[in-house]
Amino acid sequence: MKKNKIVVVGLGYVGLSNSILLALNNSVTAVDINIDKVNLINKGLSPLKDKDIENYLKNESLDIHAEIPHVGIYKDSDFAVIATSTNYDEQTHSFNTDSVEKSIENAIDENPNIIILIRSTVPVGFTDQMIEKHQMNNIYFVPEFLREGSALHDSLYPSRILIGGSGNKFRLIESILKEGTKKNDIDLLTMNAAEAESSKLFSNTYLAMRVAFFNELDSFAQTKNLKTKNIINSLSLDPRIGSGYNNPSFGYGGYCLPKDTKQLLANYKNIPQKLMEATIESNGLRKKFIADEVVKMKPKVVGIYRLVMKEGSDNFRESSIQEVIKVIASEGIKVIIYEPLVNNESFDEFEILNDFKSFSKQSEIILANRINEELSSLSHKVFTRDIFNVD
Repeated sequence: MKKNKIVVVGLGYVGLSNSILLALNNSVTAVDINIDKVNLINKGLSPLKDKDIENYLKNESLDIHAEIPHVGIYKDSDFAVIATSTNYDEQTHSFNTDSVEKSIENAIDENPNIIILIRSTVPVGFTDQMIEKHQMNNIYFVPEFLREGSALHDSLYPSRILIGGSGNKFRLIESILKEGTKKNDIDLLTMNAAEAESSKLFSNTYLAMRVAFFNELDSFAQTKNLKTKNIINSLSLDPRIGSGYNNPSFGYGGYCLPKDTKQLLANYKNIPQKLMEATIESNGLRKKFIADEVVKMKPKVVGIYRLVMKEGSDNFRESSIQEVIKVIASEGIKVIIYEPLVNNESFDEFEILNDFKSFSKQSEIILANRINEELSSLSHKVFTRDIFNVD
């Protein structure tokens, strides 16, 4: 059986997990501008912290080769999967889609018949703009619903597959996305591109709203000297509410939720809304509340246990703790940070200590968004809102 030739552009969690899944049954060229990533992947090593990605690159039979971008890379390919990052631009109030647009343009220039799957998160209406601009229906938006640190697992066992577009390639796309998965009876939804783009943004905004709700519940309980766990357990037993995303934190952060909530709000221009705006505002208030609670204790030195949001992550971009740090430091309190992923002696001018014993000894209070065994003997120093010890 003839293998499809697939180019995957952008090797973050989405792109790399897609590359591996597709390389089980197809010939994949994985593309990234970072030469270090490319070299690691070609050696069977993962540039990202994800146990399944590490295992598959090392032990599975994959038809995958990584390269840096170059002319002709799309020429003989059947599919291009675009998974480059789209950061939210606070000036334009929209995602910066330059890398996605450039990849689409290059792919079509080199191969007018190529089928393009956009897996980067984009503003509502973007895919239709690309279809109109290039006068072709072979461009589809296929959102991903992956957790950082479990991206390949979520690709192998997808909650659902969404395909948005207006062409006639839905069944073909479905077959390559389902092939290699390990889950039976995967729900497939097809719709127009704008509906698929909306589904992605609303999905992440709902998760952000749920995080904000339980964080505000926790703020209430703390202030009223009530046990947060008792209240949350009572709510979570209601099947209409359930127990997912109910563990309090210092606020939602990471790569997806902050930018996706802002992009959805921007798409609401001239449409009445309050929840989207309130979710973003609530998250800011939560981080301020956490910082104020620490300041009330009047410590001289506050230790920050990890900049990453959770166990198994290697990304601290937009992590909520960073805003908490700024508020605490503005009150003249010394802040030190324990983060093994940072090799420098400082982060944003705050001292980094990679020796845990020294860090714990110097810290009067240790802030931990999520706790683990390393902190078990220091419970008298630890300030956390992690009640259920889950992400």
